[in-house]
Amino acid sequence: MYGRYGGYYGYYMDWTYILVLIGAVLCVAASMKVKSTYQKYAKVRSMSGLTGAQAAEKILQYNGIYDVRVEQVGGELTDHYDPRSKVVRLSQSTYGSTSIAAIGVAAHECGHVCQHQEGYVPLKIRTALVPAANIGSRLGMPLIILGVILGLNSTLVQIGIWVFALAVLFQVVTLPVEFNASSRAVKMLGNYNLLYGDEVNGCKKVLEAAALTYVAAAASSILQLLRLVLLFGNNRRRD
Repeated sequence: MYGRYGGYYGYYMDWTYILVLIGAVLCVAASMKVKSTYQKYAKVRSMSGLTGAQAAEKILQYNGIYDVRVEQVGGELTDHYDPRSKVVRLSQSTYGSTSIAAIGVAAHECGHVCQHQEGYVPLKIRTALVPAANIGSRLGMPLIILGVILGLNSTLVQIGIWVFALAVLFQVVTLPVEFNASSRAVKMLGNYNLLYGDEVNGCKKVLEAAALTYVAAAASSILQLLRLVLLFGNNRRRD
């Protein structure tokens, strides 16, 4: 039986799976890179002897920010800044560690705090997109699958694609936010003498490797969206 959306059911080789494979390879490669780089510099103790938590507190003080707390949270590389609670949450591997990697990660999260304090526009856009992105990531693919199950309902499929695109947009907007936070972190660590000389370069390598994970995730999502458009957009025009 020849399918309405192209190919023989059960025998059709969908070449667009190559796009999914490329995205998966990019994500795996980025993950391996950040883990190896982080582990390397997690073994290098900073000359200042400061822990990640102490470095974060000093950066906040130097920027005149006194209403943001620094707390420890479980897990590894679960570090994040919660603007609603005004809390920088550092993972166990960052909070009490005196390594270059830990201080770099802590400074990165403080970079987000500074963005929030000054009203950094890309951060505002990303924050505004959070509800739509959550809907897109949860409902996009289910809507497309449901549209296919219900006799290849092109309207439902197209809605699913547009909803999924919101999640992709969120990941794209995330890129300048993360790159800027890392840039701020490197500058602050050097300017405030929290890291010295080659330590700053080591921190920069850690943060650059971490940024690759966001790039890979965004690229993977874009490729997935492209695949959906190629699969269903072309077939819609043939209807």
